[in-house]
Amino acid sequence: MTTRPMPADSRPEHIDAILAGLDRYNPETVSTFQDYVQYQCENRTYDALANLALLKLGVVKDEHSSQRFLLPERGSNAPQHEANTTVFLNLTTRIAIAFSFPVVMVYQFNPHLTKEETITNILVKALTIFPSPDFSLCLHLLPPNILDAATATDALSDAVRKLTTLNELIESGSYREFWVAYESDDLYADLVADCAGFEDTMRDAIALQISMIAREVSKELAQGWLNVSAEDLPEVITRLGWTIEGDKVKLPINKENEAKTTVFRENVQFNQFHNVIRRGFEQAV
Repeated sequence: MTTRPMPADSRPEHIDAILAGLDRYNPETVSTFQDYVQYQCENRTYDALANLALLKLGVVKDEHSSQRFLLPERGSNAPQHEANTTVFLNLTTRIAIAFSFPVVMVYQFNPHLTKEETITNILVKALTIFPSPDFSLCLHLLPPNILDAATATDALSDAVRKLTTLNELIESGSYREFWVAYESDDLYADLVADCAGFEDTMRDAIALQISMIAREVSKELAQGWLNVSAEDLPEVITRLGWTIEGDKVKLPINKENEAKTTVFRENVQFNQFHNVIRRGFEQAV
């Protein structure tokens, strides 16, 4: 069972009301969004818009960034940043702030409301719906130095770097290496503990990608890509609707992996070559 992105009409009404209004920038809604992330983890659903809104509200403050980002009133010539203040905000956050000009004159980070567990859960949920840009979108709402092991040594930064490694492997199609990395550190088990069925979800997502590019793979390759033993492979293959023939795994034909013949036809009239042929018979001057 894969993670299901949340359709707009299926989103809880109170969440939809927050996202549609100015309360999406209200720090008092952080706890509501955090509970909603936990709901997504337990029910294998996914709501990117709500998760991104939460990250904007509770951006973690690192020791190299300012807590305040001042915005000038319309028509004023005031500088955008206070003197002697260094602000590190990524493009996505700047855009979010820009859209709140009429009501927000001071954008205040809320590090005291941040729950590290919720941040890692959001990243894990974004990981389960690959291929998509959501993991990168979430990552760019975190402090810019969080991936730098030399300057960010806290537990959250380490967890984010671990999950980023998994994302890079899965996005590059290195499925076997993804599972090897996942099982190489017990920290991964702790990070995905709140997300129900994480391994099965990733396995199904990988299987979907395989079915789009191949009609036949070796059993050994299928075992490595799906991270299943030889004994469990037949059960998994049957569940996916695939079949085993000898040492090969056969995948059903679909519109993505079906071999199609493309015929290119040039509609050129003979008289279009009249001048070329005529010049061929002319004597050189």
